[in-house]
Amino acid sequence: MGLITLAASAQSTFELPLWPQGTPNDNGDKQDTAKVFVYLPDSKAATGRAIVICPGGGYCMLAMEHEGKQWAPFFNNMGIATIVLKYRMPHGNKEVPFTDAEAAMKLVRANARKWHIDPNNVGIMGSSAGGHLASTIATRATGQAKPNFQILFYPVITMMPGFTHQGSHDFLLGKDAKKKDEKEYSNDMRVTRATPRAWIALSDDDNVVIPANGANYYNELYRHDVPASLHIYPTGGHGWGIRTDFKFHTPMLMELESWLRSF
Repeated sequence: MGLITLAASAQSTFELPLWPQGTPNDNGDKQDTAKVFVYLPDSKAATGRAIVICPGGGYCMLAMEHEGKQWAPFFNNMGIATIVLKYRMPHGNKEVPFTDAEAAMKLVRANARKWHIDPNNVGIMGSSAGGHLASTIATRATGQAKPNFQILFYPVITMMPGFTHQGSHDFLLGKDAKKKDEKEYSNDMRVTRATPRAWIALSDDDNVVIPANGANYYNELYRHDVPASLHIYPTGGHGWGIRTDFKFHTPMLMELESWLRSF
């Protein structure tokens, strides 16, 4: 996979299979394939920055549009390449989505020159369970799979009972998950000084993924001297993504753009 260096040709939007030579970490579902949707800004406007997006869906489905593909124009207008990941569901194999996300990061860097991307400026973004996936890559991945920054929307962070999103927990680890697995995939426990900088947004009235997930992750980033920005909106609930009916849609985009331009 790491040797794939397909050019974007004349088009700025295209899709690629993530595992053309065969899929590792089988999840038992041959119809569940991984791919990336690539949205490149005009080469003259490209800043060299890229973002790999992991949509949410509780590790049982994917909200590919408002938490994925619909973000492309916003980032492309800033000269940022956008790569939306359609990752596989665990189906009992917890390593499957993480294998896909790491492969997507490596794929972007393998094509960095042809896609006008700086390999040292590749971030990862995720919403809800996709935020868990993104923060897992941010705290676990190494080498070419490690992101330079992370963007998290109302993320699932912990797998610990009482604070986790139970659906994401059960679909990823199983209803009878072992305590060691719950700790291993609780990303607030995995923050170090080497964790990449973060922008985190959530709603105070989110009753699906409780705000303590994102807030506790921010606290650990702060405690380890990792630059981070936390935005808690008073209303909005869960799952708003880039939908314009989110009351704080415009200020949220302005704050995210300001943060991205700050480094």
